[in-house]
Amino acid sequence: MKIQGEQRRALTVGGMAHILHDGFTDMFYVFFPVWQTQFMLSFTQVGLLKLMISGAMAIFQMPSGILAGRLGTSRVLVFGTLLSSIAVFLLGWADAALSLGLLLFICGMGSSVQHPLSSTMISNACPDAANRRMILSTYNFCGDIGKFIFPGLAALIISFVDWPKGLQLISVIGFAVTAAIFLLAGNEEKKDCNLEGGERPAGLGRAIKEMSRNSRFSSLWFIGVLDSATRMGFLTFFPFLLRDKGADVTIIGLALTILFAGGATGKLVCGVLATRLGVLRTVAATEIATAACIIAMVHLHLSAALCLAPVLGIALNGTSSVLYGTVPELVPSDLRGSAFAMFYTGTIGSSATSPFIFGMVSDRIGVEQAIFIVAVIALLTLPLAWRMRSN
Repeated sequence: MKIQGEQRRALTVGGMAHILHDGFTDMFYVFFPVWQTQFMLSFTQVGLLKLMISGAMAIFQMPSGILAGRLGTSRVLVFGTLLSSIAVFLLGWADAALSLGLLLFICGMGSSVQHPLSSTMISNACPDAANRRMILSTYNFCGDIGKFIFPGLAALIISFVDWPKGLQLISVIGFAVTAAIFLLAGNEEKKDCNLEGGERPAGLGRAIKEMSRNSRFSSLWFIGVLDSATRMGFLTFFPFLLRDKGADVTIIGLALTILFAGGATGKLVCGVLATRLGVLRTVAATEIATAACIIAMVHLHLSAALCLAPVLGIALNGTSSVLYGTVPELVPSDLRGSAFAMFYTGTIGSSATSPFIFGMVSDRIGVEQAIFIVAVIALLTLPLAWRMRSN
């Protein structure tokens, strides 16, 4: 894969943002059991905390794209990264569940700029479809680097200091990355992030109307929604499942690190497999593997669960790389920015609501039973994949 100058710049900027923002959002899985104990939260309330950050990310996906079209992509990306870093820093002073939820919402608002802007920036820099899929897979792999680093780092830090001080220390990384993005991306001129080759982006109303008529894109969208519901529903309550098996916060952080390491591998491997075996076969294989591993994870002892974690990570996170890379292949170039915004709105909206729903289910029937339902939902993607094949 040959990466040229503009492509390298776009991938570097987008990759750094992806590492930080995905790292921020996924490190909170380490803090959820800590917050549950300190603030005496139910599983439903834990899911509500996850809803605050992921819900904000979903709500502000399309507004971020509109704002970037007026102010410039890099400016909005820098502002969002700075806002998330400030929110993480202030979380160290949260003294009640309400202030915790508010700051998580602000953090999600800042992180909402990352996915649509980075994906569109990279796609527009890569006119060749095959090269674009590989570079987007690399970009998605960068997100898993953040998922791999930050949960383990958070668990390590709070084993030495209390969690408020730990969050303040981690926020320093965010401020450093904000400065790096600002210096590397530069103060770009005001332009629409969707422009490519002189084409003007389609209006939002027309974009939504045309993509709703695109049956293949609609199927891909629903697959993404169910895949995100599976992933976030499992990840939110995975630490509690491990805790019930006897794991402490250090082991939980290690398990998440191992799982996300597998996820990082899955992003690259599945992106390559999709180019060789096809999108639908790859999606079907990863979703079946995801369901099987989740069910096994419920019944295994702690040591065996840790051994299975990287395999589950490959299947659990690998699907998303295939789906994201397929988005620009299903829509015209002038709809690409809106398509990414719609896709991320759906997937992140699903990731926002699923922990809250599964939190209520866990309060009623238990964590293990709720996680089993998550595995069943993963299999619902199979008929949608078949529908894409038939269209």
